[in-house]
Amino acid sequence: MSTQPPSARVEGSDRPELEEVRVGYIPLTDCASLIMAAELGFDRRYGLRIVPERQASWAAVRDRLVAGELHASQALYGQVYGIHTGLGGVQEAMNILIALSRNGQAITLSRTLLAHGVRDGESLARHLAQATQRATFAQTFPTGTHAMWLYYWLAAHGIDPMHDIHRIVVPPPDMSINLRRGNMDGFCAGEPWNQHAILEGVGFTVATSQQIWPDHPEKVLATTARFTREYPATARALICAVLEAARWLDASPANRVRAAGLIAAPHHLDIAPATIQGRMLGEYEDGLGRQWQDAHPMQFFADGEASFPWLSDGMWFLAQHQRWGMLGRVEHEQIARSIHRTDLYAEAARALGVSLPARPLRSSVLMDGEVWDGSRPDRYLPPHADPRAR
Repeated sequence: MSTQPPSARVEGSDRPELEEVRVGYIPLTDCASLIMAAELGFDRRYGLRIVPERQASWAAVRDRLVAGELHASQALYGQVYGIHTGLGGVQEAMNILIALSRNGQAITLSRTLLAHGVRDGESLARHLAQATQRATFAQTFPTGTHAMWLYYWLAAHGIDPMHDIHRIVVPPPDMSINLRRGNMDGFCAGEPWNQHAILEGVGFTVATSQQIWPDHPEKVLATTARFTREYPATARALICAVLEAARWLDASPANRVRAAGLIAAPHHLDIAPATIQGRMLGEYEDGLGRQWQDAHPMQFFADGEASFPWLSDGMWFLAQHQRWGMLGRVEHEQIARSIHRTDLYAEAARALGVSLPARPLRSSVLMDGEVWDGSRPDRYLPPHADPRAR
């Protein structure tokens, strides 16, 4: 989708209004482009100094963004939409500057469930139907991506996530310890915490998120609309730096190995690099003896396909919020256009020689054969649909 010309420097009237930008992140593999933009100095090329600030939870990301304590942050796609529409606890007009990653999340089940014969979605459904009490599953934010992957996967196997399980919210780094303590039966989160659960001997991977939706959208770089209005050149420079880091990450496996070592540091993810590296390279194991090279591994750039903030990707999360009774009828594309700053992204992409799609909507096929077409959101899944019928 692109060539790789020399980096474009932002100078003169395009120079950012701010020289230092506080950017939040959660200790997850897919924060890599933010960390590498700072570690490798891509930010300096655009007149910025990115200061990465580790956050304790996605709720903390929300609160600090809205309060202005962070200029921008790694965020969950559905989280941004939840804040914008008031489903995330507070309402604030939000902007998405660039997509940070696609693929690379997973659903992990406990070894206790394995002992009861649960190895996949079908056996989980049978087990839950016979159980005397509801199982507990964790996700990372009520309107976020992990909640939606978990709910979609459960519903595809005839399990109603609104009634058949108990739902809790747990920060990603705390998943394994809660699984070990028996506080929950499974979770959906980003890497490296699914791989960590395997290495700790407390869980196994029952499904990857790319099995639910191949090449699905995942994390984004989010700001408040207030910030983008006040500092448009800063926002554009930030996109340039992160886009260049994303391109570097996808340029070679060696770059990803180097990145795994850097983001594993105690002041970032604080975990062994080997725990990050395998799945970052698409090398998977499920904890039950199966190993494979994934056809849809985590990607940061993918010739611009993974970086572009597709309107239809955000609209899918709105449709899921409707599906689970969180949201009434809305104008999907109107909301998406108010959130996604494709204009600023396009300016940054052109400066870096990154191609742009002909239109900001794409079509995708999910695990159950459903086709998500952003140009026809109301026909995909009407509000209050019966999950067992999907």
